[in-house]
Amino acid sequence: MTTLLNDTMPAGGRKGGTGETLAIRGGRPLSGRVEVKGAKNLVTKAMVASLLGDTASILHDVPVISDVAVVRSLLEVHGVRVDDGHDQGTLVLDPRDVESAHMEEIDAHAGASRIPILFCGPLLHRLGEAFIPDLGGCRIGDRPIDFHLDALRKFGAVVEKLPSGIRLSAPRGLHGANITLPYPSVGATEQVLLTAVRARGVTELKGAAIEPEIMDLIAVLQKMGAIISYEPNRVLLIEGVDKLSGYEHRAIFDRNEAASWASAALATGGEIFVGGAKQQEMLTFLNVVRKVGGDFDIREDGILFRRGGDLRAVTVETDVHPGFMTDWQQPLIVALTQATGESIVHETVYENRFGFTDALVKMGADITVHPQGLQDGLRRVPRRSLEQAAIITGPTKLTAADITVPDLRGGYSHVIAALTARGESTVRNVGIISRGYEKFFDKLDSLGADFDIVG
Repeated sequence: MTTLLNDTMPAGGRKGGTGETLAIRGGRPLSGRVEVKGAKNLVTKAMVASLLGDTASILHDVPVISDVAVVRSLLEVHGVRVDDGHDQGTLVLDPRDVESAHMEEIDAHAGASRIPILFCGPLLHRLGEAFIPDLGGCRIGDRPIDFHLDALRKFGAVVEKLPSGIRLSAPRGLHGANITLPYPSVGATEQVLLTAVRARGVTELKGAAIEPEIMDLIAVLQKMGAIISYEPNRVLLIEGVDKLSGYEHRAIFDRNEAASWASAALATGGEIFVGGAKQQEMLTFLNVVRKVGGDFDIREDGILFRRGGDLRAVTVETDVHPGFMTDWQQPLIVALTQATGESIVHETVYENRFGFTDALVKMGADITVHPQGLQDGLRRVPRRSLEQAAIITGPTKLTAADITVPDLRGGYSHVIAALTARGESTVRNVGIISRGYEKFFDKLDSLGADFDIVG
């Protein structure tokens, strides 16, 4: 038996619990409807972009997640006035009183988030200086900020490494630059965009990421007055302007969350309608759903996902857009434990992202991780030295276990695995899931999940 959650709790905790540990009784298909709001990977960056304007910005479809709360706090520390709009999920961001913040304040409000790195360009334009504390984020592999710092240096920033973090200054202002990324990094592309739009002259970025969230950020910046052209072969041209104004924008839906709920429907044998999901941004994922034996109905207001029968083994290679997202593979692997045959997932974006499979093996899954990847002549995505591969043989019956959540997407996958398994599982450290899933426990409850918060 479950009890509805207190929506005011940031992680969705139930009365009597902290939201950190769940007791989950599995074996019940998840069925019902969930709504997805704006993408975490766009909303937080659009909030940072408001620093560049000289008037207030209005952002719609903002989810109630901890990453948004962190960015809101960081903006407020720097003097941005952030108010809730008249409609639920709307923020009004007024940057007219931006000022420098103390290192201790930035560090305290940043927590484990890596978002402070993206404040650098806008703050260098507004204040001539910026500070980055030690960066956190999910432990899914090496995510260096070298791309960011190298780009900022090319714009004319002076980088000074301190024991407490990194201080940046721009004594002569920032100017356009020619930048080539060695890999289409989403974060580095965002950094260049947020810095180049007000730099003197023209910036050419080669090897840019072109994810839908990047394109939505470009739309935000264009509304503010930026001049950005998308050229063939991952090239962006940004003509710097002297002044930007505020924007009003409705964020693109969170395709990561949409894919997560779709995988939950496949894994548990349920039927989940994901309100707000759109076909175009999900094309690659939808193809894999069809290959694995799942079914979906695309409607005007969302997509309905269900099992179409017995699940089949597939081979998946993660890649930058328009490839199969790395954030999609973790929940999908839970579903693949229920597929007949030998599935292979090649992870080419991050190393060390298969650590979450240890818990699935503990629950009875047949998964073998190859730390050096697999040599496969049928590969579509170019092999990278850091990549790994996982072989999932199924179907296997999962049984309850005691699990500790390692990161955001892995944590979601552990919860879904527990809901697929027979018996009662204990899942700890689930608070991290609130970084990317709004009202997560409420949604589980509405889908018929049987769980309680126990600590």
